[in-house]
Amino acid sequence: MIEIDGSRGEGGGQILRSALALSMCTGQAFTLTRIRAGRAKPGLMRQHLSCVNAAAEISSAQVEGAELNSQALQFTPGAVRAGSYAFNVGSAGSCTLVLQTVWPALMLAAGESRVQLKGGTHNPMAPPFHFLERSYAPLLRRLGAPVQLTLQRHGFYPAGGGEFEAVIGGAREALTPFDLNERGGTLEEYADCLAPALPSSIARRELNKLASLMGWPPEQLRNAGVRQNEGPGNALLATLAHQHVTEVFTEFGEKGVTAEAVATRLAQELRRYKSNDGALGPHLADQWVLPLALAVHLRRQPASYSCTELTPHALSNFEVVQRFLPVGIRTRPLGKGQQVQLTPA
Repeated sequence: MIEIDGSRGEGGGQILRSALALSMCTGQAFTLTRIRAGRAKPGLMRQHLSCVNAAAEISSAQVEGAELNSQALQFTPGAVRAGSYAFNVGSAGSCTLVLQTVWPALMLAAGESRVQLKGGTHNPMAPPFHFLERSYAPLLRRLGAPVQLTLQRHGFYPAGGGEFEAVIGGAREALTPFDLNERGGTLEEYADCLAPALPSSIARRELNKLASLMGWPPEQLRNAGVRQNEGPGNALLATLAHQHVTEVFTEFGEKGVTAEAVATRLAQELRRYKSNDGALGPHLADQWVLPLALAVHLRRQPASYSCTELTPHALSNFEVVQRFLPVGIRTRPLGKGQQVQLTPA
């Protein structure tokens, strides 16, 4: 039984999600205590509980402590089964985080899985659907794990109501680690603005301001097609596609914040990334380590990647990965960034 202190490091829900994913992949049980202890509302919230319940369903796990506000959880997985599943967060909580919890285990299962998810698809503090589709999923395919993502309806906080499908192929024998230390040449750069049930002027102002700050011509701006009943909501996205990696950066509009301020925040993120040497941005650097570590472990081959920075979130994730897998994770400066090196123990 692996014992994990949920208050260590960054101390957020990622510790829970990574522990669930790795527990199912390795068959190792764990106990997690002091869950989100440093947060204003500690313990399991609805979207965290959705992750626990989804993990329990695909692996026939025995679970203790799976209830709202619980600060302790014991999870003992059974065999992971490929198949058709449907998970509904039941609120505007992120359903992309639920997918990332079950994705690693289903990609190691025998056979194809079809997962239908409902909830928030574009949430602050969670990977938006377009990040998974354009940035994360292509790397999984390159790793040897086939996946197809289809967005059926956008879902924003506080209404939720989003829906998408993920088709995940079994890839245990195909996973092959690779190095990702350079972005490669630029292929394209563009911005999307999602603003359902809001005045069209908001999207226009955000895109125009971003174009002004980045020096982008009109053909690099897109007012994405969304249905008005999918909001209200507002997300401004910028996609930077390179030869070896595509990064997606997102800023969310909110009451009291001007369209110009949203665009300015996004431009600042883009400039930080573009002025750095790392292949992966801070969020992708955090999320890429788990599937890569699984491939490194299964194939007994080392791999590395570079990133612009290592956040406390990422460092906490590294610690959880090493609790479950005999994989060493070391970091070192590399140009204007950091390199993460994974080695089978």
